Amino acid sequence: MRAIESEEISNAVKNLIINSSVNLPEDTYKSLKLALAEEISEQGKTVLNKILLNAEIAKTELKPLCQDTGLAVFFVEIGKGVSIRGKNFTDAINQGTRLGYAEGFLRKSTCDPLSRKNIGDNTPAVIHYDFTDGDKIKIMYAAKGGGSENMSGLKMMRPSDGKDGIIDFAVETMRSAGPNPCPPNIVGIGIGGNFERSAVLAKKSLFRKLGEINGDPELAEMEKIIFEKINNIGTGPMGFGGICTVIGVHITKEPCHIASLPVAVNIECHSHRHSEVII
Repeated sequence: MRAIESEEISNAVKNLIINSSVNLPEDTYKSLKLALAEEISEQGKTVLNKILLNAEIAKTELKPLCQDTGLAVFFVEIGKGVSIRGKNFTDAINQGTRLGYAEGFLRKSTCDPLSRKNIGDNTPAVIHYDFTDGDKIKIMYAAKGGGSENMSGLKMMRPSDGKDGIIDFAVETMRSAGPNPCPPNIVGIGIGGNFERSAVLAKKSLFRKLGEINGDPELAEMEKIIFEKINNIGTGPMGFGGICTVIGVHITKEPCHIASLPVAVNIECHSHRHSEVII
């Protein structure tokens, strides 16, 4: 059994948060560059150039990519050969979140849902756990901004709606979203499970590397169709028109109840702040 101090986990989380706030991941940067090369709208090209310039400024001046520094979301894989000493795992993640948002001088965005009073330290983080073999811990982090999250959707579809219904729902969700989620976007789609599981699947699919082809040929084909249909809507970068409304569509599926077809669409903005660490 390998023992890991909770302080090590907190420090790893702190560093993930601070670094992600100023460094746009390489896969996102490359996808935005590709979008710039393909965009036919002059206004769209101007917007994409500004987005890329913003990424360069954030990196060189160590300033946040966006004023919305997001809600802290984690997907954690814990090896069965690991034991945690000190704080429990959830407390360690939340402590790292407090430190990251404080030491990184990042906006704290969590508040009471009714009174709207700010919590003050961007906790609690949203944490999803999986347990695996081995003696390591993998922590995947994303800063989820409110604008893109607000335009996401979930629908309990009829089984008879099938693939065409899923495609239509994803496209209409993006059509209704318009410029609000700060396109070009990455679209995560979760199919199956149940009401809450489909949303988790959709969010987790956003962690797949942009440009990586889905290992399931059927899902890969659906991703291609949805990608093309959304980019034909004409929303374009930041809603100024064009053919680059999305730079990625990622689908994950799991078995579901015979009477159900849960489908969730989780939207991510162009400041696709995601990173991971293995301890």
